[in-house]
Amino acid sequence: MAVSYNKLWKLLIDSGMTKTQMRLQADISTTALAKLGKNETVSMGVLLKICKLFDCNVGDIMDVINEEA
Repeated sequence: MAVSYNKLWKLLIDSGMTKTQMRLQADISTTALAKLGKNETVSMGVLLKICKLFDCNVGDIMDVINEEA
């Protein structure tokens, strides 16, 4: 299983917000932002902070992808 945060990046573009602005407003670390940029897993706490900022659900900012072996 893998994750994709493409929905989050589209949401940022649509809202006219930069990654740095989102990081500061959602109060997430630079490490968490870097992991998001690499489509790596982050804590549920990070995802919830982003969802609170955008008033959305987790499914609105990420997808879980089933990778075939």
